[in-house]
Amino acid sequence: MIRNKILRNKIVLMIAAIFLLAACSSSSEPDEMEWELVWEDNFDGPAGQSPDPAKWGFDIGTDWGNAQLEYDTDRPENASLDGQGNLAIVARAESFQGRNYTSARMLTKDLFETTYGRFEARMQLPWGQGMWPAFWLLGANIDDVGWPDCGEIDIMEYRGQEPSKIHGSLHGPGYSGGNPVTRSYDLPNARFDTGFHVFAVEWSAETIRWFVNDTIYQTVRPAEVPGEWVYDHPFFIIVNLAVGGNYVGPPNASTVFPQTMLVDYVRVYKAAQ
Repeated sequence: MIRNKILRNKIVLMIAAIFLLAACSSSSEPDEMEWELVWEDNFDGPAGQSPDPAKWGFDIGTDWGNAQLEYDTDRPENASLDGQGNLAIVARAESFQGRNYTSARMLTKDLFETTYGRFEARMQLPWGQGMWPAFWLLGANIDDVGWPDCGEIDIMEYRGQEPSKIHGSLHGPGYSGGNPVTRSYDLPNARFDTGFHVFAVEWSAETIRWFVNDTIYQTVRPAEVPGEWVYDHPFFIIVNLAVGGNYVGPPNASTVFPQTMLVDYVRVYKAAQ
């Protein structure tokens, strides 16, 4: 009798352990979501055509607070369709408006702004010291509250001198600039400048998750930021290619120009009802 009782207790403990292990394993995996497409640009059109002005505007100028070296323009020389279904953002070494480089910084401010969803882009990145491409979201209330109180979600940032590594970050009050909430992702046995890759975040009231080619590499929840969670209001999209700046340093003699970032598409999805 005692032996049978011990055996039964062992079986009960084993079953409990199996259920506990299953619960822990499932909690670390992202929930399966159904998504509905709500906004996209596939960049179809003839070579040299400017991006759709109903979807994209431009920041025109220089040094957006990061000591970047380029002058950003709205010229087709810096941002246009390539005729093969891609947007080409091109950084050039040229004297323009007192700067030695030009490029482009495109954004959907006042055209498309939304709260929560899956934001993704398929891109091929440039390569070279001092290249700084980014795909990111900025709080639409920036003109009212300023940065970083508006919040910033960096879906993809990349140092051109590190062609196999990208970074995903949050900037908010108490964790911004050189101290964001961030994590990097290393592409196994490949580089981001030799082919297209999909960069995405899935953003909800409870979590923000970062993906590369559908591999999740970072999850952040409100309780995990060292300051205020400022991600419950509309954000807009920015796609840009900077030259130089605090994050990457200046180009050097090894950096070849022009440098091009190709964007196959940008898409936004909402959770299906």
